[in-house]
Amino acid sequence: YVLTKPKDSTISIEDRYFICDIIIILISSFWFGWLCSLVRLPPMFGYILSGILFGPSGFNVLKSIVQVETLGEFGVFFIMFMLGMEFSPEKIRKVWRVAVFGSVSMAMVMVTIAICWGYFLEIAAQQCVFVAVCLSLSSTPLVIKFLSSPSPTARHIVVHDDLSPSSESADYSPVLLGILVMQDIQLSFFIAILPVLSTEMDSVGDQSSALMSMFYTIFLIVKVLTALAAVLFLANMCNRYVICKLVKLIHTTASKELNVLGLISIAFFTLQLTDVFGVSMELGCFLAGVMISGQNQKFVEESQQLLEPVRDVFACLFFASIGLHVFPSFVVYEISILTVLTCVVVTVKFLIGVSVLSVVLPSRLYCRRSIIAAGLSQVSEFSFVLGSRAKRLHILSREVYLVILSVTTLSLILSPALWHLALRLFRPLKTLTPK
Repeated sequence: YVLTKPKDSTISIEDRYFICDIIIILISSFWFGWLCSLVRLPPMFGYILSGILFGPSGFNVLKSIVQVETLGEFGVFFIMFMLGMEFSPEKIRKVWRVAVFGSVSMAMVMVTIAICWGYFLEIAAQQCVFVAVCLSLSSTPLVIKFLSSPSPTARHIVVHDDLSPSSESADYSPVLLGILVMQDIQLSFFIAILPVLSTEMDSVGDQSSALMSMFYTIFLIVKVLTALAAVLFLANMCNRYVICKLVKLIHTTASKELNVLGLISIAFFTLQLTDVFGVSMELGCFLAGVMISGQNQKFVEESQQLLEPVRDVFACLFFASIGLHVFPSFVVYEISILTVLTCVVVTVKFLIGVSVLSVVLPSRLYCRRSIIAAGLSQVSEFSFVLGSRAKRLHILSREVYLVILSVTTLSLILSPALWHLALRLFRPLKTLTPK
C-alpha cells in the first residue's frame, strides 16, 4: 500500500507509479495554472483542477494517492514557514489596535452567528464553530495582489508614513494588511487546537453528565494553552541563544544550497519541537518563520527569494491533493445552493467588517471602512488547509467539507470583481497626497 523498506536493501527500488503521478501533477498544474492566470484567477485553482481531472473523480490516472498527499503536506509546512517570515511587527505597530480588535471581533461575530444558526438547525456546535472560523479568514496573498496591481480608481491613493487610522491622511492599505496579518496568526492558533477539538468530539459523547463534559472541555483548553505557552517559551529561548548564531552561520555560507538546507532545518526542528508538546506541526513552522523575520532584513529577503520556489512546488502538490477529494458532480448538482451560500457569506462578511470597523475608525472614514470590508469579504485559501485537517480528524463530515471548498472557491473567483466594484463605489471624495 505504501512502500517503506524493501527486504533486500542492496537493490535500488523506485516507485514508478509515484514518479509518474508527480510528473502528471506538475505538468498539468503548470498549464491549468497558466490558464487561470490569463483570466486573473490565482494559479492555485489550476492546481486543484489538475487534482480533480486526474484524481478519482476524473480520469482516475493517479495511482499513488497516499504518497502524493504525504508529499503535499510539506506544502503546508513551507506555506506556514513563509507566512511567518512575512510577519513583521513593525508593519502593524501603528495600527495594532485596529488590527487586533478588528480580526478578533470579526471572528467572534462570525462564530456567534454560526452557533445561533446551528442551534435552530440542530447542528453540532463544534461544526458550527469550525465552519465560522474557516469562513472568517480572508486571503492575504489575494489582497496583496489587489493592492499591488494598478487600478484607475486607486491610482492616486498613496501609502503614507503616518499609518494611524485616525489621521486625516490615513490610507486603507495599512489597516487592511494589519487585520490580515492578525488573521494569519489566528490561523496558526486554530491549527494548533484542531487535535483538541477532535478529542473533545470523540470523548464528550461518552460523558453521562453535561457538567463533566464542560469540565473536560475546560481541561482540554487549559492543556493546549499550557502546551502553547511552553512552546512559545522554548521558541523564545531558541531565538535568543540559538537562532541568532545559526543565522550568522548560514549567512556566512557562500553556498545557496546550504542556505536553503539551513533554513529548512530551522523550520523542521521547530516543527518537531511543537509536535513533541502535542501542538500542530504547522504552528512550529510558523514560529520558525517569525524567528527568522526578526533577523537582518537583508537576510530575510534573501531567504524568501531562496525558499519561494521550494514553497511553490510543494504548495502545488498540496492544492492538487485537495483536488483529489473534490467531486465536480457535487458542485454541479448543488450549484444553485452553493451560489446562494457564497453570496450570503460574502455579504455577511462585508456587513460585519463595516460594523466592526465603525467602532474603531472615525465616521468620516466611511469610504475606507467599506473598502477594507470589501477586501476582507472573500474566504481565505487557507480554509483548504483547515478543512483538510478537520476532515482527517473527523471534525467535519465529507458533505460539509465539500461545501467549504466550494464556497471558498466561488468567493475567491468573485473577489476581483467585488474589489474593483468597491473601489468605484467607495473611492475617496478627494485625492490623497503624502505629507
